[in-house]
Formats: sequence, structure tokens, C-alpha cells
Amino acid sequence: MWIQPINVTSSNTLMTNYRNQSLEALRNFHYNPFRQDEYTKRFEELNQREFQREELSTHLHQINKEWGASNQTLQNIERLKDSNSVVVVGGQQAGLLTGPLYTIHKIVSIIVMARDQEESLGVPVIPLFWIAGEDHDYDEINHIYMPYSPRMKKFRILQKQLNKSSISDMEMDQQAIQTWLDRLFSQLGESSYTNDLYAMLNQKLESSETFIDFFAQIIFALFDQEGLVLLDSHHPSLRRLESNYFKQMIRQQPAISEGVTQALHYTAQQGYAVNLDADIQDGHLFYTYNQNRVLLVRGEDGTWEGKQGECRLTTDELMEVADHYPEKLSNNVMTRPIMQDLVLPTLAFIGGPGEIGYWSTLKPAFEALDIQMPPVVPRLSLSLLDRTSEKWLSRHLIDVSSAINNGVSEEKNQWISMQSYPPIEQLSDEVKRAIERAHRPLKEKAHEIRDDLGQVAEKNLFYLFRDVEFLQERMEHALEEKHARELQVFDEIDLTLHPEGGLQERIWNILPWVNQYGPELPRRLTELSYDFQQPHHVIYL
Repeated sequence: MWIQPINVTSSNTLMTNYRNQSLEALRNFHYNPFRQDEYTKRFEELNQREFQREELSTHLHQINKEWGASNQTLQNIERLKDSNSVVVVGGQQAGLLTGPLYTIHKIVSIIVMARDQEESLGVPVIPLFWIAGEDHDYDEINHIYMPYSPRMKKFRILQKQLNKSSISDMEMDQQAIQTWLDRLFSQLGESSYTNDLYAMLNQKLESSETFIDFFAQIIFALFDQEGLVLLDSHHPSLRRLESNYFKQMIRQQPAISEGVTQALHYTAQQGYAVNLDADIQDGHLFYTYNQNRVLLVRGEDGTWEGKQGECRLTTDELMEVADHYPEKLSNNVMTRPIMQDLVLPTLAFIGGPGEIGYWSTLKPAFEALDIQMPPVVPRLSLSLLDRTSEKWLSRHLIDVSSAINNGVSEEKNQWISMQSYPPIEQLSDEVKRAIERAHRPLKEKAHEIRDDLGQVAEKNLFYLFRDVEFLQERMEHALEEKHARELQVFDEIDLTLHPEGGLQERIWNILPWVNQYGPELPRRLTELSYDFQQPHHVIYL
């Protein structure tokens, strides 16, 4: 296994400028994540703050042990009690079988960054993955894509979501997922790992009640020795630790909302497209009402209302909820980073391009609570390259960077055209030019005799061209049939490296890869050395 950094085509100006350490982009953040001295500054800042380390460690020990955490993970949780310990954190929803590959890449990023920073700073640095259990967007997690040549096919479970409750509160229909799992394995080619992989996933399914449980247990099976700590952001006992932090957010809502709204306008003026809506009336908190997660806004009279008018609370009533029933509250995309930073001694946050986009508007929100956002580090972006695809790329002299950025359809068309010399299209064009030259005197004479005869001559030429084109299409089709296997190779390269016209990590799931290379593959990815400033890395398996 070896690694090759490459550039990828991106229309995300913010990410490009951020990686290039443009002062304009860095102005939206408190730290430059590409300078090591900034992590020393962040560590010193964290040492001036207080965290509920004992309570947090107790909570994390309980839930991680329930999910089957290794001794390395439990030891890392114990190290959180050390007043010098810090964490590297990133998060994602609990996707089925871990969801798209970028979830795995994010975890790899967290583990690698924590390892590197512990070596650099000489203090305990713990890798922690924040499972976004409060999210209610079930459609985001209820499926995976699998290769189904020549396209990727969506495999969705049949279980329905009955209301807009958080994923943490939603029980799994085990039978529906078992049926879905069997369908997936019917699509996999059998390898020496298939039976054990199937048995492992079935065992994790049987011991899980929720999607969070299933996700967490699979993650621990794939990263069993790295000391990774998992956190369910919507766990009731964690909410009790967050009670006072919710109250701070409620009190500071005007400053948070106004600051974020202004920052969003500022990023737009900078020319950065951030996929986010914000208004000074936004409460940036959710409230569980009638088992539904309701987004709150601040009314003109100072009350807190459901965005669709579902409920209404005074500030005192909402403070009472935060004090006695904090499990009824949850964060939105704007306040989740703040809550994360209040709960955890966060040395660095690992985020994807979309996350870094909305983090670029959060500087004033952090300052409203008198804290600074941590260094925001772009997660590693990876493409896995199997040996067969590597061989075919080499045989056809295709650059891997070009295949990842643009696909190989152009190379496919060039290759098939070269299988006939001269190319069929060229022969066809020459014949049509010859016909047109031979036909011209006849057409001119027809126009001289009568206009309607001239029109007949024009149509006659059209029909002659059409017959030639018909023969051309038949010949090209016959050529494609003759070279069907070779052409399929190009489709398979596209499917692997440029599926659905985008990056592999946004479509593929880890299942086919661990089926082919073994469940230790994710762990092996953490053993490589990466440059976090590089936009993309190719992993040669």
C-alpha cells in the first residue's frame, strides 16, 4: 500500500484559498490549522478553561463499553481525566454500514491527526468521533450505494420514519435491515473474507437496538486498536452535562444570531458560496415537541416559537427546560460546533468542505460565549485504487489524476476509434464528401430546371447521407461488440474512480473494499503518512 497526493478540480473557492493559507480566508477563523505553533497556542488557551472531565469520562466509559470498545479506547477515556489532555474531534451521522467512504476518511483523519499532535505536543491527544445522533434526516442514512455495472445503485432499507424524531431515538427494524443486508451480500463477489464479514455484521445487528448502536459497533470492529472514542451527541446523560451550556446559548441568542448573519453576508462579499441560511431571528436550537424535533425561532415579543408555529415558549420556560429536561433540546448546524467545544477540550476539529464552509461564519458565535473556535482542519480526501484498475490505467497510459477528476469516457472513445484504421467516422466523412462532390452537378441542374426539383435533389442528398450514417452506426456497433470486454474496462475504471461523475468517497461504501481487502483495511489507512494541506490522496492497495 502506498500513497500519492494529487490535485482535484474544485469550484470551492473557500477551500482552495483556505488550503493555500490565504489571509482573506483565514480571517474567518481563529487559527491557521497548517501551522504547528497554532496548536501550541490552542493548547494554552484550553488550559485556561474548565471542563467536566470526570463526568464526561464516566459517561463515555459507560457508552463505549456497551458498544464493545477495546481496552485502548477505554484507556483513552481514562486519560481524559488528565487536565492536560485534549481531543481531536470530527463527526457525522450514523450511516448504514458507516455510510459513504468519507466517513471512514474522516475517522482516519482524526486518528492520524491525534497521533501526530500527541507526538508534537507531548500531551495526551485523544481521537474522538462525534456521532450526530440528534439529526433527524433519516433519508441521509437509510441507504448505501453499491456497484451495479455500469452504474452505482442505491440500496435502501424498507423501514419508514414515523416522525421527525432524532435518529438516536429511533429503533431499528432488525428484520428489514437483515433483508437489506442479505441483498447487499448477494451483490458482492465472494472472497476469503466474505463469510466472516457477513457473520460479523449480523452479530453487530443482533446486538443493536438503534442505528447509533449498529454504527458504533461496526466502527469499533473496523478500528479496533486505534483508541478511537465514540460519542452520541443526543445521549440523555450527555444532555445533562450540557444543561448549563444550553442556558448560555439561550441567553446569548441575539449575539449568536446577529453575528452569524453578519458573517454570512461577509463571506458572500468575499465571493465564498456557503450553503447556509441564517437570520437574526433564528434560535439555532431544536426542541422536542410531540416526538418531533422542532426548530425554534425568536419571536418579536421575545418568545421562542416553532418555525412552523408548532409550539411557543417564553425565555423563562425554555431556561426551565434546559435546567430540568435538557434531553428535549438539541443543537442545529450553527450551535453544534459551540456545544462540542464547550463539552470537549478540543485541540482541533476535522471537517469536510461543507462543514468548513459553515464554520467560516461561526467566529462571532464562539466569541459571543467568550471562547475561540479550534483549528479547523480539512479532512483527508482519499480515492482507493485497486490493483486491477491500476493495471488498466497503466495499460492505457491514463493518468490517475485525470481519471479521478474527469473520468475516462474521452479515452474510451479515442480507444474504440483507433481499433479501425482509418477510423470509421473518418471513412464515413470522406464518403459523404465524395458523394456531395459527385451529386453537386445533378443538384445544380435540378435547380436550373425547376425549384421543386432542386428541393427533391436536396432531399435526395440527405437520404444518401443518412444511408451512409446508418452503415457507420452499424459498423461502430459491431466494432464495440467485438471489443466489448476492453470497453467494459473503461466503464469499470469510471465506476471505481469517478462514479456518477464525482469523487469515489461520496458514493462508495466501505463494504466492497473490506470484502476484497479484509476488515483491517481501515486500520491500515491510519498507518500511512498524509499531508493535510494536500486536497486529495490516491491510495494504491
